[in-house]
Amino acid sequence: MLKILRIATRNSPLALWQANDVKARVEALHPGIDVELQTMTTRGDKLLDSPLARIGGKGLFVKELETALLDGRADIAVHSIKDVPAVVPPGLQIVHILDRENPHDAFVSNRYDSPEQLPEGAIVGTCSLRRQAQILARFPTLRVHNLRGNVNTRLAKLDNGEYDAIILASAGLIRLGMQARIAAELSIEDSLPAAGQGIVGIESRVGDVDTSSVLDRLHDQATSYRVQAERALSARLDGGCQVPIGAYSRLDGTQLWLRGMVASPDGKTIVQADATAHQNEAIELGVRVAEMLLYRGAGAVLEQLGLEPASLEQVAASAHKYLRRSDGGQRD
Repeated sequence: MLKILRIATRNSPLALWQANDVKARVEALHPGIDVELQTMTTRGDKLLDSPLARIGGKGLFVKELETALLDGRADIAVHSIKDVPAVVPPGLQIVHILDRENPHDAFVSNRYDSPEQLPEGAIVGTCSLRRQAQILARFPTLRVHNLRGNVNTRLAKLDNGEYDAIILASAGLIRLGMQARIAAELSIEDSLPAAGQGIVGIESRVGDVDTSSVLDRLHDQATSYRVQAERALSARLDGGCQVPIGAYSRLDGTQLWLRGMVASPDGKTIVQADATAHQNEAIELGVRVAEMLLYRGAGAVLEQLGLEPASLEQVAASAHKYLRRSDGGQRD
């Protein structure tokens, strides 16, 4: 029986909240296990002067944590799923998905109650090309400036008057007890979320049966279906930080609905598609909606950015590696 569980986590306030949430859940289910946090500062936390797309993408937030797993300093790593690249390193897997928090984007401002109230030329802060493209599509006279850092840092810059408004994930504000800062929750029609937004995933070593068995009761299968579809769409479009991609799904009984979006960074081109399938066909649904997007013009957007879609073989290799079947077992 496992006696100690070591969790690798970033040391930002939100990452620590997520890691401590997992710690509390494990301790409640397994009182005999001591859970320790191994806190780390990733390259993504250090390099705050440039947009993520220019310095290596969202993988900068997980590499150090994955290294700790591979060299045995930690047993699991806790991630915001939207920060996890499509390809997981050899020897690692993400098979435990927690229940989803509010997935919507949040409009935060000290002066304005909604984006509609912003005057021409107002400065909006975000580090996400996806958020940038969608707000510029609705309000092309706004000025969108890069905004990096943890939640507290971003709010401090807003409070100091550097921005008229900022856009953050509602989930992060809610988890940190800051939901009062949300001036307006943006609908999926106005701001389609990132794949996996609001979802926490647990990464572990392949073959570590003892650790996996401890975590099994934390797994939320309904959320896992949604993760499968959204990340399969993103993987097919080679979605990193270089292209604005949104993906959001809902599960109604056994029917899974997925909407996807690809945009040009300036918001002048927005391509959307949606479809429905059985929950057991989540990965296939993600690929199908991605193909619809490519057919409707997303391929041209990717080409303009110097990118090309991933092959179906690459999608299968990345998606099947970390996802579970409907019966609760791991995919091969």
